[in-house]
Amino acid sequence: MTSSGGAAPGRGVELLAGPHAVCEALRAGRRTVYRLLLSRQERSPLVAEILTAAEARRLRVETLLRAELDRLVRGGSHQGIVAEVGPYPYAEPAAVLTRVLTGRPPGWMLVLDEIQDPQNLGAVVRTAEAAGAAGLLMPHDRAAAITPAAVRASAGAAEHLAIGRVGNLAAFLTEAKRRGVWVAGAAAEGERQLFAADLTGPLALVIGGEGRGLRPLTRRRCDFLVRIPMLGRVGSLNASAAAAVCIYEIVRQRLAAGQTDRSG
Repeated sequence: MTSSGGAAPGRGVELLAGPHAVCEALRAGRRTVYRLLLSRQERSPLVAEILTAAEARRLRVETLLRAELDRLVRGGSHQGIVAEVGPYPYAEPAAVLTRVLTGRPPGWMLVLDEIQDPQNLGAVVRTAEAAGAAGLLMPHDRAAAITPAAVRASAGAAEHLAIGRVGNLAAFLTEAKRRGVWVAGAAAEGERQLFAADLTGPLALVIGGEGRGLRPLTRRRCDFLVRIPMLGRVGSLNASAAAAVCIYEIVRQRLAAGQTDRSG
């Protein structure tokens, strides 16, 4: 990780707000941190860890009034700490696919089909990283990006997970299948019940966007569709909840099969 006395002229700078997002950015070390901005009143064990890491990296730290931080993040929640950082380092989709195929045991990745809410995206990223996904891929257009809001919603997990964007999701899934990855889409009308599907091989789990679910072309690229049993009066779960259920069924099956290594 590199640092400077301030944001480099002409380069994109983002503001990460909140101790968890800032701490995980420092731990991951994947993007430039220019400086830390700390409320004068803020003191906690997590902030102490952040300051220790900042000192080790010789980062510039400034203390401000909480009202000044409020203005800086335009009223967003920051819990007394903000970091000026470089742009999010997206992974190459081909590299994520390779990690799935070369993992021992075989890995799995998550594919999001036009998730547009940064809060939903962050929640899904947090679950995927905690469950050991090899990575996460999503469309370049008509989908939420890994913004500071999404990083905060992921509690900083986005700083560790390999996340990439593709221009043509259907074409990517076709290539993944050609190389030996099974593509499973989550859909309410899926032909296989989730807990009866085999999810132990090299796998891409596809989750549809809010409201519309999987797009028709994405659906046609799936090898099979899985459905989550719905036993109550509501007919579906939201995207982040559905993703969490499916992800941990992947984990359960792999643990049962003795596949205990992390994919990522």
